[in-house]
Amino acid sequence: MIAIVSFGMIFEQYLLHLKQIEFQIKITMKTLKILVAPMLILLILSSCSSVKVLSDYDRETNFTEYKSYAFYKTGIDKVQISDLDKKRILRAIEAEMSKRGFEKSENPDLLVSIFTKEKEQVDIYNNWGGGFGWGGWGGWGWGGGWGPGWGWGPGWGGGAIASTRTEGSLYIDLIDTDSKELVWQGKGVGNLGNIENIEKKEQRIREFVAEILMQYPPNQVVAK
Repeated sequence: MIAIVSFGMIFEQYLLHLKQIEFQIKITMKTLKILVAPMLILLILSSCSSVKVLSDYDRETNFTEYKSYAFYKTGIDKVQISDLDKKRILRAIEAEMSKRGFEKSENPDLLVSIFTKEKEQVDIYNNWGGGFGWGGWGGWGWGGGWGPGWGWGPGWGGGAIASTRTEGSLYIDLIDTDSKELVWQGKGVGNLGNIENIEKKEQRIREFVAEILMQYPPNQVVAK
């Protein structure tokens, strides 16, 4: 009888111990959710400020011969964004070209053209770090196209964080005036968001243009 009672007490203690472990796991999971969620939000916000850049060029071109430029009106007129945003982009390009020693000319060595795309991106992150996203094309002009693919990861349930952002692409083309051939193209991809503040919008456009034209001239980029 004593042995049976002792076994029963041991079993009850074992069950109590399991319940205590289960309770501790639940507390730990809730704590991790609280800690991870703000980290994900910071990650999302920090990714919004970056600009991913890609450039391509004609290897047979001697870029040191180019000293002057003009904007290619025919190409720029086809860009489906507001005239105000066009002016902002062109002013930013003028500033960057001036830094590189270029002068605007009526008899230019290069013609500068632009075009844009836009992509609405929705990212969903669960509280454990796994996430996935999707996007749709449209809007007034900047977005998507080139850039990293969006994948998914494992998660253990318990709520989610959804982030909607506008991912835009700005292309800058440099065309040889004599041959009428594209000799250099730069592309910047980044998040635009719904920028209503004019100063912030202009600053973001300047960032896009500066990051793209850092790739020019290509010989200096290769040398680095």
